[in-house]
Amino acid sequence: MREFHKSRWGRYFLAAVLGLFAFQYPSLAQSKADKIEKLVQAYHNLRQFSGTVLVAEKGSVIFKKGFGMANLEWGIPHKPDTKFRLGSITKQFTALLILQLVEEGKIDLQGKLSNYLPYYRKDSGEKVTIHHLLTHTSGIPSYTGLPSFAEFVRDPFAPDDFVQKYCSGGLEFEPGSKYVYNNSGYFLLGAIIEKISGKTYEERLQEKIFGPLGMKNSGYDHYNTIISNRATGYDKTFEGYENSPYLDMSLPYAAGSLYSTVEDLYLWDQALYTERLLSKRMKELYFKPHFSTGPGSYAYGWAIGTRTLPESKTKLNVIAHGGGINGFNTLIERLVDNRDLIVLLNNTPGANLGAMSEAIIRILYDRPYELPKQSIAEAIYPTLIEKGVAAAISRYRELEKNELKNYLFGAPELNRLGYYLLENKKRVDDAIAIFKLNVEIYPKDDNSYDSLAEGYMVKGDKEAAIKNYAKSLELNPKNAHAVEMLNKLLKI
Repeated sequence: MREFHKSRWGRYFLAAVLGLFAFQYPSLAQSKADKIEKLVQAYHNLRQFSGTVLVAEKGSVIFKKGFGMANLEWGIPHKPDTKFRLGSITKQFTALLILQLVEEGKIDLQGKLSNYLPYYRKDSGEKVTIHHLLTHTSGIPSYTGLPSFAEFVRDPFAPDDFVQKYCSGGLEFEPGSKYVYNNSGYFLLGAIIEKISGKTYEERLQEKIFGPLGMKNSGYDHYNTIISNRATGYDKTFEGYENSPYLDMSLPYAAGSLYSTVEDLYLWDQALYTERLLSKRMKELYFKPHFSTGPGSYAYGWAIGTRTLPESKTKLNVIAHGGGINGFNTLIERLVDNRDLIVLLNNTPGANLGAMSEAIIRILYDRPYELPKQSIAEAIYPTLIEKGVAAAISRYRELEKNELKNYLFGAPELNRLGYYLLENKKRVDDAIAIFKLNVEIYPKDDNSYDSLAEGYMVKGDKEAAIKNYAKSLELNPKNAHAVEMLNKLLKI
């Protein structure tokens, strides 16, 4: 299954991957800032983070620093004022603009979509409310999930034109019946903000949030505008880095088109403890957990949950959101009980920001924290290139036997290597060998069989592809990709 090659913006949430890292016990001689720097530097040394970090404890900044390069071509390093595309962190700003309009009496949270966008299709527009859009419970298909999405990512669109063409599909479920993360909903909210306010989404942001808060390094990321200190977005490969694919920024729009810095996001965080932007009543709605997401809940533009400190029954209330967009992934995590804040902005997507944040929280609360390990896939890749796939597999088995604690193992690691060989290096037989190893090591992982089937598809071995898609479906009957591919293969 195609999960580990190119990053897909707008699909990222908190991901605290526990148990994958070595515990490090805090040294009394080290300050918290020293420990955070050591931790992030370790991630950077392993090519698992390149960006800027800010950490605040009880409202005061205790650490901010850049790691790696904002621009590799010119060797320009990251600094605290480096500007990053935020991806879906944008949604919290969009949600707040909507609530300001609610407070002004111009929008009703239970008002229907058709009331605010009269041109919208009536069958859906008269069922979907503003509340549904804010909570990802509208049932409207997300345009980033459309099979044709890759065909129009370079094309500029006016908001209303885009809404009518790509955000107006038939409902996938009854509005309000379940939560499915959805970029179309927040695109529609941006269009509503423009209709109701009579100003562009960008103008409204500047007037109502960025200007009042002094967020001078934040804005709408227009590709053709000269923006000082803007980071370039890259994709990480097994051999280095490459420029990320172009995306016209009219497409992410109110769901993901903003840029900012860690310093500006600190200003944003601090303002949210006041009533400068919203009244107390509206703030309660803003942060209220409206709908369960499984591991936590979704409010309006924010994920709501708790973290339990290790070796303790203490639970920390967390308000957070991640973001992912071509060339970038991001995370803002607010521990509101003590006014702690963690902001991680990265320009080489794929970084496990959830694990980084978890380690930083442990440092803040004087708990054992976790250092990163090198991916086993990256460890064996040089052997594969120099000596072949059989030698790489032997190297894998050797490291698994003798150095299990020193590398990051797991089905996703080998899967990522297999897809890199399949798509970027065009080494189909080598990719199949890696996928087969993954199936052998992780026989209960449905995605490993799905990936092996895709390798056989590329090779032209229909029978083997059918067999492995069927096995994937046996392990996970909800694997829609396996169902789709099996139906397609059985019709050929």
